[in-house]
Amino acid sequence: AVVSTQSGITAGDKPVLIFVASRRQTRLTAFDLISHVAADNPKSWLKIPEAELDVILQTIHDDNLKHTLQFGIGLHHAGLHENDRKTVEDLFTNRKIQLLVATATLAWGVNLPAHLVIIKGTEYYDGKINRYVDFPITDVLQMMGRAGRPQFDDQGMACIYVQDTKKHFYKKFLYEPFPVESNLLSVLTDHFNAEIVAGTIKTKQDAMDYLTWTYFFRRLLRNPGYYNLEDLEEDNVNSYLSHVVLTKVEELEQSYCVAVDAADGVTLVPQVLGYIASYYYLSHKTVKMFADTLTSTSNMNEILQLLCDVTEYDEMPVRHNEDKINEELSSSLPIRVPAYSYDSPHTKVHLLLQAYFSRQPMPMTDYITDLKSVHDQAIRILQAMLDMCTDNGWLATSLSVMHLVKMIIQGCWLRDDPLLQLPHIEQHHVPRFYQNTFFDEDVAFPELLNHYTEQRLTHLFSTYRRVTSNLLQVNVLECK
Repeated sequence: AVVSTQSGITAGDKPVLIFVASRRQTRLTAFDLISHVAADNPKSWLKIPEAELDVILQTIHDDNLKHTLQFGIGLHHAGLHENDRKTVEDLFTNRKIQLLVATATLAWGVNLPAHLVIIKGTEYYDGKINRYVDFPITDVLQMMGRAGRPQFDDQGMACIYVQDTKKHFYKKFLYEPFPVESNLLSVLTDHFNAEIVAGTIKTKQDAMDYLTWTYFFRRLLRNPGYYNLEDLEEDNVNSYLSHVVLTKVEELEQSYCVAVDAADGVTLVPQVLGYIASYYYLSHKTVKMFADTLTSTSNMNEILQLLCDVTEYDEMPVRHNEDKINEELSSSLPIRVPAYSYDSPHTKVHLLLQAYFSRQPMPMTDYITDLKSVHDQAIRILQAMLDMCTDNGWLATSLSVMHLVKMIIQGCWLRDDPLLQLPHIEQHHVPRFYQNTFFDEDVAFPELLNHYTEQRLTHLFSTYRRVTSNLLQVNVLECK
C-alpha cells in the first residue's frame, strides 16, 4: 500500500498522483520511491505482466522512464517525448501502474484523476528572479482537484507538504472563496495597439470606453486597493482611467506603433510597426527594438542577437544550475556570448540556436523542449523583422533576415554545405555525396541500409531527384 508520512492517509491499491516542482524532481522523487519499495516488494506498484511491460518498454524513448516503469511508477512532464507521455497516461488511466509523478502542468492539461494526490512542496524555482517562489493558489487548487474519481470512488484525498509558517495561509484559502483579479494592465498596451489597428479604438475616449467593458474595470470597482486606486469617488475613478489610457498611448507612441493626430490631440493613427506587431502577435517592445537596432547594413550576427533579445523570449526558463550547463555549451559554439550572462534567458536562446545550426546534441532533454519553443516563435518574429526592413527599403538587411530564416528552417549555418539541407543527412555523410557511385541506387542502397531505414533512403533519393531536376531546368533556361 502507498502510505504518506501523515498518519491515516493511505491509498491501498488505488492510483496515486504526486505533483513536484520541476522535471528534475520527477526523476529524483521516482528514484526515492524505488529505493523505498525495493526492500519489500519491488513490483507491488506494477499491475501488468512482465511480458506486456517488455513490449511497452521497447517503445519508450526516455531511459529514466524505462527504469521507473519497471516498478509501476510513471513520469510525466513537458520534456518527455509525446509518445512517452501518451503511453504513461494510458498506463495510469487503465491502472496498469499505480504511481504517477508529474509536474504542475499536468493539473491544467490531461484529465488524470487519482484516489490520492500528494503535492510535494508548494514552491518552484523561478529562473527570472533566481529564487524559489510559491505556486499560485489556483495551481494548488487545480492539483488538489485531481483527487477523487467519481466513477470509482466516493471520496478522494489530497495531501499538501508545506512549510509550517505557511500552513495557516493554505488552510484559509483552500476552504474559502479566493478572488480572481485581472492582469489586463500588464498587457494593456498590446491590446490597445491591436484594437487601434482593427479600428475599434480611434480616439482616446474610445480607449476609455473600451476599458469600462473589461473584467479589469469590474474588479477595479470591487477591489480598488489591489489596483492602487485610493477610493471610488467618480472623479478619482475617471482620473485613474485617464492616466492609464494616456500612459499606454504614450508607450505606443514611443514604440512607433501609434501616432496622435496633431490637429486634435485625441485621434489615434496606427503606424506601420503597429500593424506589424498586431499581425504577428508581437509585443510593442519587440518592434521598438527592431526600429532602434536594425539599420540598412545590419549583418547576420547582429540580426541573430536581436532575434534572441526580443521580449517574446523573456519567459525562456533558466532552471537551477543551468547557467553552468550554458557556460559549458558555449565553449563548443562558434559565436561568443557575453561573459557572466549564462543565467539570462536571452543568452540561453542564443546558445540553443547556435547548437541547432551546428547540429550539436543537446546537453539534456529539457533543452530539446526549450529549443522547440524557441523554434516555434522564431519564424514569426523574423517575418515581422523582414516586413519592417522591406518597408524601409533595406535590401542588404532584408537578405540577411531571409538567410537567417533559411538557417532556422533547414537547421544549418549559411556557410554549411547545401547538401545538409537534404533529409536525414549529417555532416559526416557529405563527403559520400561527391563520390560518383553515391546516387547509383544499386550500389548505394545495400551499403547505406546499414545506416538508414529503407523509408529514409526512399525519402532521400526522391528529394535528390526533385532537387537535381529543378537544377537542370534552371541550367536549360540559362542556356537559352
